[in-house]
Amino acid sequence: MTPDELARATAQTMYEADACARALGIKVLEVRPGYARLSMAVRPEFLNGHQICHGGLIFTLADTAFAYACNSYNVNTVAAGCSIEYLRPVQPDEALTAVAVEQILSGRNGVYDITVTNRAGETVALFRGKSAQIRGNIIPLAE
Repeated sequence: MTPDELARATAQTMYEADACARALGIKVLEVRPGYARLSMAVRPEFLNGHQICHGGLIFTLADTAFAYACNSYNVNTVAAGCSIEYLRPVQPDEALTAVAVEQILSGRNGVYDITVTNRAGETVALFRGKSAQIRGNIIPLAE
């Protein structure tokens, strides 16, 4: 299996187990080693009291893209820390795309930058995640 095939297979296995992403309508558009591109439509129930998308849902999309990128090597990987900057409000009926790009993977630790954009391609949030590999694999390795 090539690294790209492994990344896609890992993403498929993760998505099947990812009830939160499925419930929110998050779609996995592309995954390759150290990279993931996901999308999410902003539904009416995602709006806060200001009638814009709740920041927690933007965070969830970015965090999910982070998870798919850092787990793309089929090594169980979790967040060790993360931060987000909200740059513009997200209006109702918007479509968001999150692109996660590995900046460095050194030993068991990595750093990933995630850009969240709206339908017009405007950046609405920037997220940085720090990852830590733990024991095990998403897809069990053949003995």
